[in-house]
Amino acid sequence: MHSNVYLPEEFLSQIEAILPEPLTMEDFIAACQRPLRKSIRVNTLKTSVEDFLETAKNKGWSLEAVPWCEEGFWIEADESEVPLGNTAEHMSGQFYIQEASSMMPVSALFNHGIGGIDAVLDMAAAPGSKSTQIAAKLGNRGVLVANEFSASRVKVLHANVERCGVRNTALTNFDGRVFGGWLPERFDAVLIDAPCSGEGTVRKDADAMKNWDRESVLSIADTQKDLIESAFHALKTGGSLVYSTCTLSIEENQQVCLHLKETFGDAVEFESLENLFPDASKATTEEGFLHIFPQVYDCEGFFVAKINKTQSVEAPQVKKRMGKFPFEKASRKQADEISNSLSTCLNIELPEDSQIWIRDKDVWLFPKSLEPMIGELRFSRMGIKIAETHKNGYRWQHQVATSLATGNEENCVVLSVEDAREWYMGRDVRPENIAGKGEVIVKHGNDVIGLGKWVANRIKNGLPRELVRDKNLF
Repeated sequence: MHSNVYLPEEFLSQIEAILPEPLTMEDFIAACQRPLRKSIRVNTLKTSVEDFLETAKNKGWSLEAVPWCEEGFWIEADESEVPLGNTAEHMSGQFYIQEASSMMPVSALFNHGIGGIDAVLDMAAAPGSKSTQIAAKLGNRGVLVANEFSASRVKVLHANVERCGVRNTALTNFDGRVFGGWLPERFDAVLIDAPCSGEGTVRKDADAMKNWDRESVLSIADTQKDLIESAFHALKTGGSLVYSTCTLSIEENQQVCLHLKETFGDAVEFESLENLFPDASKATTEEGFLHIFPQVYDCEGFFVAKINKTQSVEAPQVKKRMGKFPFEKASRKQADEISNSLSTCLNIELPEDSQIWIRDKDVWLFPKSLEPMIGELRFSRMGIKIAETHKNGYRWQHQVATSLATGNEENCVVLSVEDAREWYMGRDVRPENIAGKGEVIVKHGNDVIGLGKWVANRIKNGLPRELVRDKNLF
């Protein structure tokens, strides 16, 4: 029990004023004092739900389906020896440890399927739970612009994108308020999981409310209004926007959405989420938003609204000053040479919805859907780096294996558990009674975990530094 959870009296008074019938304050406080159930989302870029269920059964993990996400499960697992985050399945990207309620915004964004959705903006993306969920829904097709305002958190975002085998992202590092003016009406769908006061997070952080005060709530709400306006400008006519928070105050939730309606009138259409999943009506407001108190579904406090853009609105005018774009699109001859070399060396074929771009000696693979935005916004990282050129050809990179290989290629080596541990700790490995030459796709079980290079009878480790772990592995 988190009996020591801090709940300010003024906050409890605010909750009591907005708590809908038949919910009670006693149940609300009791729910806040219960530890949060751990939950995970299966990453379908790496495995199927069916195969993961079999894996979980073999490992003795107990799973309970999350009703609003077909890939989501509450999990009970013995973590006394190895935390879930250090299991082989997590490290190979088979699943993401994600709070159940935070799976809901992406489910709402794609509740009518992915038809017609080619460009998506995740305006506040780190650490990457929703970005990787979006990428999996898209099946790595189209383009996902994943933005994070905090520069230090962009590194975490990139590491999670890389671990999960995502190749269709372009990462940015901006205040989300820039998108409406810089990329007006460019996105088919926009997710803004807005920075908030975090009132719904006390079940995983007993001190989450230590610095809470009413003035901060109102100040944050002003920022959220700016962000949702920017998101709406960036959205194409006919597109959908999901606004979500992990807080409970109506100032940061309903009033932010109503502000958008007051600002843009009939161009804003609220879509009811009462049928998003069974019993969603228990948390649905009169506007059709989901305002989730922690006792309703035994999860974090959360808010989700879906908004459709029915007509174009005039975007803010901005002056752009863009430096020279440092990449050049590969010529047909260059692209064919690189593609043929990759096929010959590793039996990997490049996806048709991608393009090869060159920067000095580096070879990158961008999603084709990104091209219309090139020169319109500065990106911190686009697509995946697949090779470095050298005098004898190409030196293939880690993400060629983890984002493009199927694991059925001829040039694969399956590591033992012991060697896989060494691999994840950044060390070279020496598989028994086997040797080869050139690059090799490295697997653990059926999972592709990286790319190495034979040096005599050892495989030189090619794992990126940000993915190297140092202890307590599977």
